[in-house]
Amino acid sequence: MNRREIVTGIGVTAAWLVAPSSTRAMVEKHLPENLLGGVGASQAKGSESIPPFLEHRVPREGHFLYAREYEGKGPTFVLLHGYPDNLHIYDLLIPVLVAAGRHVVAFDFLGFGASEKPAGIDYGFKQQLGDLHAVVDFLKLDSIVPVAHDAGGVAAINFTLSKPKLIAGLVLLNTFYADAPTLRIPELIELFSLPQTRAFGLAMASDPKQLAFLLRFQQLQFEIGVSQAQIDVIDKLVQPLIFNNFAQQPSAGPAFAALAADLRPQIAVNNLQVSKLAELGIPTTIVWGKSDAYLNVGVAQDLAGHFNGASVHLLDAGHWPQLDRPEDVGRYLLTER
Repeated sequence: MNRREIVTGIGVTAAWLVAPSSTRAMVEKHLPENLLGGVGASQAKGSESIPPFLEHRVPREGHFLYAREYEGKGPTFVLLHGYPDNLHIYDLLIPVLVAAGRHVVAFDFLGFGASEKPAGIDYGFKQQLGDLHAVVDFLKLDSIVPVAHDAGGVAAINFTLSKPKLIAGLVLLNTFYADAPTLRIPELIELFSLPQTRAFGLAMASDPKQLAFLLRFQQLQFEIGVSQAQIDVIDKLVQPLIFNNFAQQPSAGPAFAALAADLRPQIAVNNLQVSKLAELGIPTTIVWGKSDAYLNVGVAQDLAGHFNGASVHLLDAGHWPQLDRPEDVGRYLLTER
């Protein structure tokens, strides 16, 4: 079963796909809005709302990517989310960066959040790299700092390898690239990434109650061994975001399942070119939540070892340091970039 068959199967069995919306490029000005769920256990001090932003519909091979642009100066921070979430994982970090006068762009990868979710697309890490190229080209960005979390690190690093002259710096938050000795793949992703369990995962996902069980199970696994403040962030911010990503129509389910299936093949590709990272000579900042049991501190140390002179900052945070400690993450970005 290839990734396109997985997308088709999920679309049929779970009814997660509906007719795509308009692909017309649009730009709109938005005033401040409330953050995710109103408050988080560690909401950035003074960041009670998202700053004003320009809203873009970025053309992408007949479809569109949803992007938000925050006015400012300096190399542009381009924020890349992981899966199965979307650009809202940066809602607490963005006010910190914008308050410092920096230009910021956040966008949803195709198949996630407010971006289009077309049927028949070969969703995967190559597609996400193309999404990043599309956003940079459409907004005519000539100097950027990719900020990548979770699976977004693959697109950020491969874009940096392909366009090093555009890169003013690289920031990695609890992410991955190649094989690492201590890397653990979350169980929900493993279910769809392994050929021998993929059909079982699709069957589970076709039943809303079973899908809810899978999401709740994974949520509880992320909460093992972390502080109450981090549990509050997961419960109040992360879980509603992820649930809504799946529940919306059309759903992020097909893109998620296809990316999970593409995980091991992409890591194998990255293993072949990871040695090139030491040749980049680009300032690299690694900011890591040390309570993450999956993308753990060992992964951060292994990743840092592939770059020449990368700085590593370990925080009392979980898998989402930009939500647990937005002011600290922002300080490292602004100080070093």
